Amino acid sequence: QVQLVESGGGSVQAGGSLRLSCAPSISGYSMAWFRQAPGKEREGVAAFGSIGVIVYADSVKGRFTISKDNAKNTLYLQMNNLKPEDTAMYYCAAARGSKSMREQPLSPSMWPYWGQGTQVTVSS
Repeated sequence: QVQLVESGGGSVQAGGSLRLSCAPSISGYSMAWFRQAPGKEREGVAAFGSIGVIVYADSVKGRFTISKDNAKNTLYLQMNNLKPEDTAMYYCAAARGSKSMREQPLSPSMWPYWGQGTQVTVSS
């Protein structure tokens, strides 16, 4: 059974930074970060393919960086210059192979495995 454990969420003021971590029970999978604000649909933030391809949502380009430490088998999301509209529950997702990355990497339907989420709150 695939397990994903997120950490690193919290409350910051606008302009601040946070780093999210995701520790999966598997390795060699494509992985991604999603977020969901109250009353809104879950949306893709960034994806990291099993072969190293990276995709970002336009709303976070230049502010967020997705990375993976293979030695620690941990996925990260460095979030800088945070804005109140970044407030959401952030989820880590995983999928075998690279199909998710080839088709719609920022679509939640492409990712079968999910963590429980970590809350990020940005105040103005």
